[in-house]
Formats: sequence, structure tokens, C-alpha cells
Amino acid sequence: MFVDSVVIWVASGKGGDGIVHMHREKYRAKGGPDGGDGGRGGDIIFEVEPRMNTLNRFHYNERFLAESGKNGGPSNRSGKSAPDLTIQVPPGTLIYNDETAELIGDLVNPGQKLIVAKGGRGGRGNQHFATSRQQVPLTAEKGEPGEEFTLRLELKLIADVGLVGMPNAGKSSILAASTRAKPKIANYPFTTLFPNLGVVELDLDTTMVLADIPGLIEGASEGVGLGYEFLRHVQRTRVLIHVLDGLSEDPMEDFEVINNELELFDDRLGRSPQVVVLNKMDLPDVEARFEALAAKMAEKEIDLLPVSAATGLNMKDLMWKTYQVLQDTPAEEVEEALPVYRADEDPRAFEVEQIDEETWLVTGKMIEKAAAMTYFDQAGSVRRFQRLMERLGVEKALRQAGIQEGDTVVIAEWEMVWWD
Repeated sequence: MFVDSVVIWVASGKGGDGIVHMHREKYRAKGGPDGGDGGRGGDIIFEVEPRMNTLNRFHYNERFLAESGKNGGPSNRSGKSAPDLTIQVPPGTLIYNDETAELIGDLVNPGQKLIVAKGGRGGRGNQHFATSRQQVPLTAEKGEPGEEFTLRLELKLIADVGLVGMPNAGKSSILAASTRAKPKIANYPFTTLFPNLGVVELDLDTTMVLADIPGLIEGASEGVGLGYEFLRHVQRTRVLIHVLDGLSEDPMEDFEVINNELELFDDRLGRSPQVVVLNKMDLPDVEARFEALAAKMAEKEIDLLPVSAATGLNMKDLMWKTYQVLQDTPAEEVEEALPVYRADEDPRAFEVEQIDEETWLVTGKMIEKAAAMTYFDQAGSVRRFQRLMERLGVEKALRQAGIQEGDTVVIAEWEMVWWD
């Protein structure tokens, strides 16, 4: 089974909790604070593995959760940071935020890495909250929550040359005759339901990667037939071998239909250099109509090459000609993925919503994170959280919205009672 599009859920690790602890030692009745910090949570990292060529592994594993950092300990001992979780993907993988459709990364080069979700930092122990006035602080932080995303992975095959044409034109036969690939071949449309790759070995030092793309029909750019799910696989190819079916009722019309669909899907594809061939020349009827077709192509300044995948006619010439066109076509520069993905949003932003007569919901990245990092059973930690609400403007917004004493304020999974 060939899988080239999947939706997965990823979450980086939570930071370890800092702790409240006082130094204990014989003959020292009032030891100072020595609560250690929590360790960092693990990142979610995507890495290109050149030996992979499908997304099949994600069909059976759709959830990826990095480990959390360890909690801090006494005597200023910091918790151990969690290892990063590296997810390997094949070259040509596009990573989208499935909820916003934003393109996060385009991973092409072997070893290329992208940090999609950063692990939470460890919470600080009470050693950090000692001041000249508060030398025995009972305040610490919980670890920062990790980030989580629902992602859509799409694979665009990376090949030098793409075989395009109508269904049953003989693309798979040409791939099989030119490489060691073994695609399914039969005499009916849409035999090829999944893209196939093969390596053409012209000589000991000369190779190129050839992709057999499922047959296109009119309307493919709009999703008709096998549609755009497979059109994207030719986007990275630098040269196209356009295979015409010698037994088609009108090969010239087929030629125009395919080119039109390529251009509608991606105008760059419409400008890609093509080597145009007429297949099935081993059949007398096809041989008889070749001259007329070649003349029509010559009017378009296209040199039509007669080939037969069945007998091997001109197959070597086709591959060498394609290789020469490939050498004359500069490779497209691919931008490196950003090392860390960050959603374009203001972390300080928040919203206040009245759920019912006595309940208010506060949502926002920073305020929710602060709530998750607060020990609500520690008076000092609660005061720090209240000061943050005031600095962010949450307290003012609640007052302006009409909150009353005794009302409930909900922030993520925490509920608090409002008192002036």
C-alpha cells in the first residue's frame, strides 16, 4: 500500500515541576531554600530519511508524544531533561497545520530537520524566589506545558523525470523497460493507482530517477479521476516524458488535454520541458500513422520520438535524450525549512467570555500557560498568578465585562472564585 497523505497528532513534552524545599542539615535549624528546577520536556522533530519513500508507517501510528522532563529535587538538584522525539519522513514531505492549512515546512534534503513542537521549560524551584524580605519562599513553578498540533503530511515524490499521459498510454511499460521497477501493467485504464519510482542507469556513472504518475484525464486539476492527489507528484520533476498512446482515437487531442491539466494545476508544470513520444510503434496501425502525427508535432516545434516499450524500440535513445534535456534544465532552489515552527499569534492576547450568569471563561496562550505552571495550593504562587492577570489586563477586562463577587472564573481546566 502506498500512502502519500496522512493526518497525525503530535505533542512535545511538558517541563518538569520545580519544588519547594528547605535545606536540612544538622545544627542548622533554618536552612535556606534549595528546591531544584524541573527538566526540559522533549521536542518533536521531523527529520528527512532518504531511504524512506512513502508515509506508510503513519497509517498505523498517528499519535506522537514526547516525554516530559523530570521534577526537580532537594539540594538544588535539577530534574533530568527529556530526550527529543525525532520522527523520520521521506524526502519531499510537506508538513501542514491541519487546523489552519498553514504550510509549516517543506522537507527535501537528506538529514534536514524541523522542530515542530518545542518542549516545555522546567518549572523553577523555590531557590529562585528568595529575596531580602522573603528568605523562606514557599513558591515554585510547575513545568511549562508542551505544544500540541494536528498536522497533515503530504508527500511529493522527488524524481528527476516524470512520465505523464492518458491512462493506458504505456507509461508503466516504459518505466519497467527503462528501470528495474516492477509496476503493475495491464491493458485497461488506471492500472497505476499509485506513483512508481525507478532508477535509470544509462551507464556506470550516469543515472536519473524516473516517476510513473497515474494517468491524467480532462478535469484532473479539479480532482476528476485520480485528480490532484497525484498531480502534485510531478511538481518537483524537472523534465516530463509525455507519452502518447499510438492506439488513441486522437493523440493530438490527448496531448492538448494533458498539457492543459498540467498548466491549470501549476503553471510551472506547463512550462516544464517535455520529451514527447508515441508509444506502441511495434503495432502496424501505429507505425502507419506516425508520419502524419510527427508532421503535426513539427508544426508546434516538437520532435516526436517513436518508441515501443514492448520491443525496446528507441528506449535507450529516449533515456539519453531525456538525460540531456535534464542537464540543460537548472534545478529549482529549495528553501530550507525554518529550524523552529512558531504560529503567528500574540501570546499575550486573551478573550473573556461569559458562559452563564455566574461563570466567565478566559482563554489565551500566555494566561493558560501561566495557570498550568501555578501551584494553586501555595499562597506565594497564587499571588504571582494574580499579579500576572493584572499585568496582562485580564483583571481589568473581567471588571469591565461586569464580573461580580462570588462568580467563577474558568481558565483551561482550573476554576477560581472572584473576590475583590
